[in-house]
Amino acid sequence: MAKFTIEGTKRPEGSKPNALRRDKKIPATIYGHNGTESVQIVVDEKAAIFLDRDAVERKSLVEVNVPELKLNVTAVMQEVQRHPWKGYMYHISFFAQK
Repeated sequence: MAKFTIEGTKRPEGSKPNALRRDKKIPATIYGHNGTESVQIVVDEKAAIFLDRDAVERKSLVEVNVPELKLNVTAVMQEVQRHPWKGYMYHISFFAQK
């Protein structure tokens, strides 16, 4: 099984998801990296498209790096939410592995 890597940045306070998408950024969440705590991040749209194309939801391990938060976690790509008929990405959910 291949291991994938994606780099993100901390999601700015008060940022609107549609504004992020216009700037070619996809909102994402990492769940369970520190118990029940979750972290809101944004990833580059092009990197997210490649990850979505190559990785399998709920099976592929993804190394998520967020240098701004000094966070480097191995996670499963849990879910990719898409627009119902246009197909572009809305949100990516990652679930951290222990």
